[in-house]
Amino acid sequence: MRVTLLGTGDTTGTPTVGCDCDTCEHARQRGIERTRFSVHIENTRRNKSVLIDFSPDFRQQFLQRDVSFPDAGVITHIHFDHLDGLGNAYRLCDDLPIHAANETDPKTDESVSETVARKYRYLDQVTINPHSPFEVFEVCGLNIQLVPVDHPPLYCYGVVIEDPVTETKLSLSGDTSYGVPPDSQDALSNPDLFLADAIVPASMCKHHPHGGKHHTEDGIPRTFGTKHMTREGARDLATTLDANKTRLVHTGHYYPAEEAFEDPLAVDGEVYEL
Repeated sequence: MRVTLLGTGDTTGTPTVGCDCDTCEHARQRGIERTRFSVHIENTRRNKSVLIDFSPDFRQQFLQRDVSFPDAGVITHIHFDHLDGLGNAYRLCDDLPIHAANETDPKTDESVSETVARKYRYLDQVTINPHSPFEVFEVCGLNIQLVPVDHPPLYCYGVVIEDPVTETKLSLSGDTSYGVPPDSQDALSNPDLFLADAIVPASMCKHHPHGGKHHTEDGIPRTFGTKHMTREGARDLATTLDANKTRLVHTGHYYPAEEAFEDPLAVDGEVYEL
């Protein structure tokens, strides 16, 4: 399994348009980008690939990275920075199976799969495949599960991907607070690689209207506001899951410049062979 991090940024990316903060300037000087979130996973035994989330930066990402157009896709939730790149399927393929959860969200009265089907009904190339949470389904020779996480007010799902031949495992937290349900933690546990939402360092919680929550015994917030993990929360979750390797993704430009590109914060273009 070859994992390529196409997009490792939050909803505005880094550098952020029109921003001259030290972190964005530092990124420009170093030629570093964190575009909107997307992960390409190739089953190298079959030369088939699946894309987790379709970033609005889809075109840029695929032009910059040596990866194939996906044979299938998975959508974790309906926020634009994870979905709106799906329109790029138009004229680029004849058939693109898309997999998403079938659980009805009381906020929208639709499941993720139903929302995707409604928004992209004009795409004859796209076929929507709904799945129940924790259901194991096969895509490109890989076993995949969608597991509920905590990203209010919308339903969102982490992703577990396992190669049944090599028994390697990739876990993605999805966009989530630290409050990942126990059953989902069990499904995500013991990955060879864990990609964890870590939008800001805990020190930034003082600037959020809701502050932070899921505090450690020392009072450090593991959740920024209500719906994303802090760096500290993501690291603690990785420890709880016993992850072999962790990369922090979906990060914002609010990290101080001297911390923004330190390990384990990921940047676009990283490749991992599992």
